[in-house]
Amino acid sequence: MPNVKLNNYLHLHFIVFVWGFTAVIGKLITIDALPLVWYRMLMASLIILAYILIRKFQLKVSPKTLLMLILGGIVVSLHWVTFFMAIKVSNVSIALATMSTGAFFTALLEPFWYGRKMVGYEVVFGLIVMLGLYIMFRVETGYLNGILLALLSSLLSATFSLINGKLTQEQRPSVISFYELGSGVLFLSIYLLFSSSFDQKFFQLSFNDWLYIFILASVCTAYAFIASVKILKYISPYTVMLTNNLEPVYGIILGVLLLGDSEKMKPLFYVGALLVLITVVANGILKNRKKLKKTTNGLPSH
Repeated sequence: MPNVKLNNYLHLHFIVFVWGFTAVIGKLITIDALPLVWYRMLMASLIILAYILIRKFQLKVSPKTLLMLILGGIVVSLHWVTFFMAIKVSNVSIALATMSTGAFFTALLEPFWYGRKMVGYEVVFGLIVMLGLYIMFRVETGYLNGILLALLSSLLSATFSLINGKLTQEQRPSVISFYELGSGVLFLSIYLLFSSSFDQKFFQLSFNDWLYIFILASVCTAYAFIASVKILKYISPYTVMLTNNLEPVYGIILGVLLLGDSEKMKPLFYVGALLVLITVVANGILKNRKKLKKTTNGLPSH
């Protein structure tokens, strides 16, 4: 059993490493963010559909659930578009460091989403995150658009996680993913159709772009999503959440190694990014302790 847990923990780190690599692939792909996301979602939805058919899962959902899934698909498509736009106008380091605020945005939105009061330490942590972002803004003023786009993407990511938090209690993750990716493709297709973007150039991609998009859709999206859900059978959600915070670390290191000097920031930028990351981890630790205390107090002794 310890070996099983260790293997799954190592597998989790590999998945987080893959997610960090997503940003680097986005930088390597030469097409714009919107067509990039359209191709990614289309390919990933087809791969997940094949997985669902092989496993013989039911695709039927209630109309209410379908509306939530469509909303989730629109939100995640906008999240990815703004994320890759941030990478295109700045770089991997800027986008990932700013995106590390996602977990904290979730903590701030949760009280409104679930109708509870905001906890005092969440307000304090919010101020610390703002300080970290302020340092990043001041040091790297040339990347202002990239930081703002990544912040918007982070907020959309938090919204998406809250939508999925309710859906995962009722539906299989693969079914949720298929409907969300499919509705995201439909949403982007409508926009591209009305903006007359579906021209000959849209479908003319280089071999490298096709290869990178396929890796993005299959390994970084379909595989990583399904594998991360399976890991929850062996590892606690808290451990998964803390490990996920390593995504910007892995991504920034990969960016510097693979993309060179364009990814190197001023030292103070990393101070601001580290401040944000530490605050997000501290928030997760406090939340976990609170949940454990509540669970322990609510259980009868044996």
